Amino acid sequence: MHSDPTPLLALLPILFFIVMGIIGLLLTVFWIWMLVDCATKEPSQGNDKIVWILVIALTHWIGALIDFLVRRPQRKRECGV
Repeated sequence: MHSDPTPLLALLPILFFIVMGIIGLLLTVFWIWMLVDCATKEPSQGNDKIVWILVIALTHWIGALIDFLVRRPQRKRECGV
């Protein structure tokens, strides 16, 4: 009466790679979005634009997240963009 869990266990690695692939794809899309947002909307005063583009480009989604949570709200308050 007890069913064999082996077929379900065989699917776990495949499911893991599918889920990780989707997460990786979403993080890459977020990174590109924040890179484009910074390049097009960051004011060109001093070196701020270049610095933020480098931060986002070199740190991938972590830099994009920092820009999204820290710099973007600050930029919206200061410039309205």
